[in-house]
Amino acid sequence: MPNPFHVDESRPWFTSEAGWPDEVPKNMEFPEKTLGEFLKESVVKWPDQPAIWFLDTWVTYRELDDLVDRFATGLHRAGVQKGDVVAALLPNSIQYVVAYYACARLGAILSGVNPTYKPGEILHQLETVHAKVLIVLDALYEPSVAPIREQAPFRLVIASNIADLALSPLKRFLGRLLKKIPTGPVPPDALRFKDLCRTPPDVPKVEIDVRTHPATYIMTGGTTGVPKAAVLSHFNCVSNALQSAAWLYKAQPGACDVGVLPLFHSFAHTCVMNISIACGCWMMLFPKPPPTDELIRRIETLAPPEGALYPGAEILFQKLAEFPGIENRDLSRLTLCVSGAGPLHRPVQEAFERNTGGKLSEGYGLTEATPVVCAGPFWGNRKIGTIGLPFPGTEWRIADPTDPTRTLPPGPEHPGELLVAGPQVMVGYLDQPEATAETIVEMDGKRWLRTGDIGWMDEQGRVTISDRLKQLIKHKGFSVYPKEVEEYVGTHEGVLEVAVAGLPDVEAGERIKAWVVLRPEWKGKLTEEALLEWCRANMTKYKVPSWIEFRDELPKSLVGKVLRRTLQEADPLWKAAHPE
Repeated sequence: MPNPFHVDESRPWFTSEAGWPDEVPKNMEFPEKTLGEFLKESVVKWPDQPAIWFLDTWVTYRELDDLVDRFATGLHRAGVQKGDVVAALLPNSIQYVVAYYACARLGAILSGVNPTYKPGEILHQLETVHAKVLIVLDALYEPSVAPIREQAPFRLVIASNIADLALSPLKRFLGRLLKKIPTGPVPPDALRFKDLCRTPPDVPKVEIDVRTHPATYIMTGGTTGVPKAAVLSHFNCVSNALQSAAWLYKAQPGACDVGVLPLFHSFAHTCVMNISIACGCWMMLFPKPPPTDELIRRIETLAPPEGALYPGAEILFQKLAEFPGIENRDLSRLTLCVSGAGPLHRPVQEAFERNTGGKLSEGYGLTEATPVVCAGPFWGNRKIGTIGLPFPGTEWRIADPTDPTRTLPPGPEHPGELLVAGPQVMVGYLDQPEATAETIVEMDGKRWLRTGDIGWMDEQGRVTISDRLKQLIKHKGFSVYPKEVEEYVGTHEGVLEVAVAGLPDVEAGERIKAWVVLRPEWKGKLTEEALLEWCRANMTKYKVPSWIEFRDELPKSLVGKVLRRTLQEADPLWKAAHPE
């Protein structure tokens, strides 16, 4: 079958002047293979290399493959068939990786569930994806699942303790005895994850159409509405892992990938789990984000000479950059850092590179693109402030938001909606054909994904994202981008974090509000009015916030994305204008 993802190599961003790394192929062939085959190939290449580190336990590729086959066989004997949905209410762990690839081998569909969700949120996801099986951490069953058990669609529970596949039996026993390993009661008819992993391997053969058959359902962030389930095929997942690996061409087998981000999220799904398998790296998994000093210690002691990849949200890099004494710690092996899951503001990027000596590149993606679309080059000609260049096999364009078929010319005076096409673009939203049709536009024989992000393209093809289309602030006829205001306010030496959103106003349409977290040494020294005066003196008039509110912290998602909408909708002015 001809590759529909070849792109025009005459485009400006393929020139060396634009920063496209010579070592990265401008076009790629994307093989039609399942995720199960994808893992098998890596096992053949690196059988005795480590694949996972978790709770001081190492798992090699050969051991991972054996666990996957055993668990897949156990699932099959428990009645799981091709097309069944298995929900995994698990933190980062060996079990999560095993369950993901075991489902892939059976043609079942894994959907990771946020372990911090409340029961109602869990029920919404289980109903949305039609889950037939729930794999759950035993400590989470009673508080999170028991209250919704009667309404939930799943018929089978598989329970696991966090240390089931980690630590020695003696350490597990002592940990439970001393109550250092969390546990909890589960239903008497629940199967045990570790028991299924003892099943003699005999995985049934299944036929899978890799381009259409779902590998996973990942919930969208819900930052602009109710979360939907993005349908990602085996082809989507394998292709995006290979695209990412090609961009990280210096990543060597044996390197590690720091897994602080949760694997149920699309960012870690690809940039921690599947990239590691593609490159022969190993995952350094944490069940929850560790304190910064512990993370530094683990990187110093565990990161191998081959180096370490660290995908994260901006807040994680800010914590490293601001950590006391960071300039005296050895993070020299933290070679490939990529910020995603939200904008990377210039002050944070510059502080991180100045204080750690590492390189931090901004990537961009969205769940509907599996999720990675592009990144800045790690080596060579970088342009700070842009989201970089599209990955191999990926095309993008800036279009008129009111007419996505009309492409806009380059230049900051022509902002529009970013559209992307490539092998990573999702199949669609589960059970939502109208939403799918609104989001994916068929044109020139390609499926273009409307990202909902506003930006502009320069003459060399780089894109600068201004903001979310739905978060654009309309103030007295001016279009104001929250990210731009955040960057301006963030340059004040007393500001640690800032979030900006629009609030309704009869006269101006919307007025700008900034929620600010001050650096500890500035608390009590800088007032809200003084910071407003500084803004008036340093910013264009229509971009100056009408209000500034100091807060101890900003609300964030589990991956560290600041939740502007939460701040906006909690404000009295917003509530008054939206009584519903």
